[in-house]
Formats: sequence, C-alpha cells, structure tokens
Amino acid sequence: MTFEEFLNQRLTPLLRYATVLTCDPAQAQDLVQDVLERAQRKWARIGRMDLPAAYVKRMVTNEFLSWRRRRADLAVPVTTLDALTPPLADPTALVDQRAALLDGIARLPRKQRAAVVLRYYEGLDDTEIATELGCSPGTVRSHISAASPPCAPRS
Repeated sequence: MTFEEFLNQRLTPLLRYATVLTCDPAQAQDLVQDVLERAQRKWARIGRMDLPAAYVKRMVTNEFLSWRRRRADLAVPVTTLDALTPPLADPTALVDQRAALLDGIARLPRKQRAAVVLRYYEGLDDTEIATELGCSPGTVRSHISAASPPCAPRS
C-alpha cells in the first residue's frame, strides 16, 4: 500500500478520531498533519506492517498525549463534528446532548479523555486501551471510572 492509498482510505477516520480527542477540528488537523508528516518519512517501514492504520492511529494517540503537554492549555471551544460530517436534520435535544458530551470530554485530563474516546468512540476493551496508552488494564478502568459522572440518586 502506498502512502497516497493510505491517505485516501484513512485520512477522514484519523481526522474524526483526532477531533474527538482534541475537541477542536483545527487542533485535530494540526495533530494529524504532524503525525502524517512523520509517517510519510517512515512509510517504507510502516507500509510493510500488517496493520499500518493501527500503527498510525497509535501515533496520533501518542502525539495527542505528548502534544497536549507542549501546548498551553487554552479554553477548548465546544464544537461539533459537523465540520467533518455532512449536516443532518438534528433535533434540538440531540444538539444539546452532543454539546454537553463534548463539553464534558473537553474537561477531562488527557489520559482520561483518551481512555474514554478509545472505549466509547473506538469501541476498544480494557486490554486494547491499555496497549494503546501504554498502561495496565486496571489503570484504564481507573481512568474510565474517574471520568464517569456519579450515578443519580435513586428515588
């Protein structure tokens, strides 16, 4: 697979993944661009891997985790993924829920945010998330638990 073929197949999913991680489409584009520049230089090796898409996605995750350390934490604007998806007729309640969800994700510390995105957006289990983040499955469960809102009191 050439680098151009890879881009044709995986650019949009990488941008969506990065947008959910960063909660900002502009930052997601910068993040993916940084990763793809490095990946292109090493494509002779990456392209021969069994799962080059998984490797590049891991590069995006790692870059997000280290990139956030290098950049000043600015207030993350609550935006939607509408910039990457065609506009749909969306009832107001769903828009409010989406905004609240993205606002909640944006407030999480970077490792908790990455764990939540990998669990609920990518559908990975604890072991897969642990591999992606370079930690233990117990730490993943801890991140997910700490990121979860408290249960509503029963009436």
